[in-house]
Amino acid sequence: MIGVLYVSHGSRIKEATDEAISFIESVKKRIDIPLQEICFLELAQPDIQQGVKKLIDNGATEISVIPVLLLSAGHYFKDIPNEIDEIKKSYPEVTFTYGEPLGVQPRLTAILKARIEETNVSLKEDAKLLVVGRGSYNPQTQIDVSAIGNALNETTEFENVEVCYLAACEPSFEDALQRALQAEHSQIFIAPYLWFTGVLERHIEKTVKEYNTKSDIIVCEHLGHHPSIQEALKDRVLETLTTQKV
Repeated sequence: MIGVLYVSHGSRIKEATDEAISFIESVKKRIDIPLQEICFLELAQPDIQQGVKKLIDNGATEISVIPVLLLSAGHYFKDIPNEIDEIKKSYPEVTFTYGEPLGVQPRLTAILKARIEETNVSLKEDAKLLVVGRGSYNPQTQIDVSAIGNALNETTEFENVEVCYLAACEPSFEDALQRALQAEHSQIFIAPYLWFTGVLERHIEKTVKEYNTKSDIIVCEHLGHHPSIQEALKDRVLETLTTQKV
């Protein structure tokens, strides 16, 4: 029997964990599989081992592990696979399929564009857009976030688009914001490429509030419960059902 295990990042903030659970529950309803469980990589419960055990206890013999992640980075390439490899030792009779993160997709970039439009702020000629990624030491992260920035440069009216990061990569969000303020852009739009609320989004908001500036700083909403991202995660689940087991 097939089971699906959604592995979300996890957060110390209950609101973020609740948002992730609510989102995944909405996707589960779109998947015609009885055995589906949610777990977290860190900072929240249940963890991966507990999620796998519950699926197996309920009769799963094949498990599709779905990383609820936007981009390929350390959690995808290392942390989750390492956990699964250890779990396999206890359940050699169970086969596992490992899905992919959402990656760079036009329908996800379109959500960022929609979040900008939802601010209902008319763009001025010198407006600057900061696309803010989580950041990672894996070089693929910068490739992906740069691709997202390029896509927004092509699909929006911004003439000045810059990508920046909250950790591990350069330029940092703080440095990019400081440069934008020094350049005296009349408007600075901040588009966080974050799936759910949490510590990083609060950090963005806190940083912005620290500045007393003539520039109008507009912080857009995170990706959240947009129908396009629900469909994107559903597609990642369905892909694993036709993938060779590992």
